[in-house]
Amino acid sequence: MAQKVIELDRETFSCSICLDLLKDPVTIPCGHSYCMNCIKRHFDEVEKKKIFSCPTCRQLFPLRPVLVKSTMLAVLVEQLKKTGLQAAPADHCYAGPEDVACDVCSGRKLKAFKSCSFCLASYCKKHLQPHYDAAPLKKHKLMDPSKKLQENICSRHDEVMKMFCRTDQQSICYLCSVDEHKGHDTVSAAAERTETQREVEVRRQNIQQMIQDKEKDVKLLQQELKAIAHSADKTVKDSQEMFTEMIRLLQERSSDVEQQVRSQQETEESQVKEVQEKLQQEITELKREDAELKQLSDIEDHNQFQHNYPSLSPLNQSTHSSSINIRPLRIFKDVKAAVTELRAILQDILRETRTDISLTVTEVDVLLSQPEPKTRDEFLKYSCQITLDPNTAHRNLVLTEGNRKVTLVKQQSYPDHPDRFTDCPQVLSRESLTGRCYWEVEWRGRGVGVAVTYKDISRVGNGSRFGRNDKSWALDCCKVKYKCVSNKIQTPISGRPSSRVGVYLDHGAGILSFYSVSETMTLLHRVQTTFTQPLHAGLRISDWFNDIYFIGSSAELIKVK
Repeated sequence: MAQKVIELDRETFSCSICLDLLKDPVTIPCGHSYCMNCIKRHFDEVEKKKIFSCPTCRQLFPLRPVLVKSTMLAVLVEQLKKTGLQAAPADHCYAGPEDVACDVCSGRKLKAFKSCSFCLASYCKKHLQPHYDAAPLKKHKLMDPSKKLQENICSRHDEVMKMFCRTDQQSICYLCSVDEHKGHDTVSAAAERTETQREVEVRRQNIQQMIQDKEKDVKLLQQELKAIAHSADKTVKDSQEMFTEMIRLLQERSSDVEQQVRSQQETEESQVKEVQEKLQQEITELKREDAELKQLSDIEDHNQFQHNYPSLSPLNQSTHSSSINIRPLRIFKDVKAAVTELRAILQDILRETRTDISLTVTEVDVLLSQPEPKTRDEFLKYSCQITLDPNTAHRNLVLTEGNRKVTLVKQQSYPDHPDRFTDCPQVLSRESLTGRCYWEVEWRGRGVGVAVTYKDISRVGNGSRFGRNDKSWALDCCKVKYKCVSNKIQTPISGRPSSRVGVYLDHGAGILSFYSVSETMTLLHRVQTTFTQPLHAGLRISDWFNDIYFIGSSAELIKVK
């Protein structure tokens, strides 16, 4: 009798969620009590659905219930703990809302231990025992507890579906096989399971093989990451050492030049000081003779004057001032010119080697190709600042705005240069372009050409025009339409011309895209090819439709952020 009371108390003072004795008991409006943490966690899980209900009686609440602490229950639970009462043992745990309950238990149900596919029922350990003891029941197939047993019952004949119709690809009962599925390709559910299981195993083997292959690829990529990091660190270290050595050589050369200049300075100054001292002596001597002559002039006696005059010493041969060659600021002019020439040579070398180094560095992009940007913000991540090279500008072009804007004029007095365009009003960028780059051109007037080109494009003749050779790609714009030109092939482009054009280049992937830039990015034309050299941005000022030049037309490389 005492044992029954203890069982009653244990059930009364246990939380139906965690099945343990109540901890910090709280009561909800329907009257059921739970551990504070258990019921809070339960309501948190259904918060998004806004459907609050009691886990025990399933009563719905319009709003999340306010948890009221049950002081009396808390006191009683603490007193029961002192008597030795604990939570129900694990093998007698009661079924919670998410558990499969025993179909045989009456009153509060225990958790199911197994489900029977033949009986279509679930059993706790106690009620499962007959399946282990009774010979007929031993033949039943037991499985892990399942809430979907009723799905195995045919809704039409209320029979267990032990057949499978391959024609309709669905589970059926025996009566279905001789009724609406008569004449269909039907097999037992077990046979179909065996066949399907083979397919599952084959698919699993394929998946496992794919997993192994991809895991190998991941390891290779990890090795590649380490190799890239090691190579980059070594390259940076080696390049720093080489640049340090070059700086040291330049400093030594600077010291040599300084020493030579100072030595020459001493020689020149010594010669000047020698002449200066000689002149100073002559001045002193002339002043002495001038004093003697003055003294002679002061003698009033004529005879005495004539007597003293012959005794005067003759004048010394003077250093004439016209023989002194004054060379202000020209003594070391040749040295400065030589150093200036050296600086120009070094700048050209550094500019060319920068291009070669950039090409080498960007080769790692081939490993994992990057998708082309979609929005303008994504394009701007690759924006680059480009300036125009005055040495390439046609004589009818003037560069302003820090060599970013080109305007068509009557003529400029540019010096001759082998890089200058002689027949087309075009100009190239100073910077070479590799990797991923983006820039924008704002144009005014009747028409412009926005292009990319290899540096070795011809500078003479009509064939030097952007797009009329195999070394350049151009988007020609005028007030009424666009066209893309490359290797003399013209591609008309539909769309309303915009005064701003965006150019996206992915050198490694061989992608060149032209966009109309307004509130949105509109793709005008995309070129897919293989670039074999660094590229340069190009601008041409002319109306390609009539091939007429209009003074004042301009194009500017916009500074974008």
